[in-house]
Amino acid sequence: MDWKKAQDVKSDLTEIVRILGLPHIDLTRIHCYRTQGSKSRAYARTWGFPKIFQLALDVKPAYVIEVLSKYYDRLDEDNKKKVLIHEILHIPKNFSGALLPHRSNGRHLGSIANQLFKEYKKKTAVW
Repeated sequence: MDWKKAQDVKSDLTEIVRILGLPHIDLTRIHCYRTQGSKSRAYARTWGFPKIFQLALDVKPAYVIEVLSKYYDRLDEDNKKKVLIHEILHIPKNFSGALLPHRSNGRHLGSIANQLFKEYKKKTAVW
């Protein structure tokens, strides 16, 4: 598998976080990569950094957002933004290094992602 830094993804992520006002997202500790050669059928994945490794290595929590070039690069700009919003919703508000599941306690990540995308589009609309 081939991993390359994805500055375009980081730029899009930075814009999304700024426009949606997500103060718990520490962009200095989110790293974005584009991969080729994965067998996964996902557009993107979020990787956390478990507490045990943070303690063992004496580092702060961090996340990697991986976009799978095979699928992600074919999306239009709106769908790329939707995917990134979905991925940052896996990051808990305490930015602990853990990951939130798609469903828990009546919370459905897909529904929230759709609502936030609508809000994003509203705030970026050019009149």
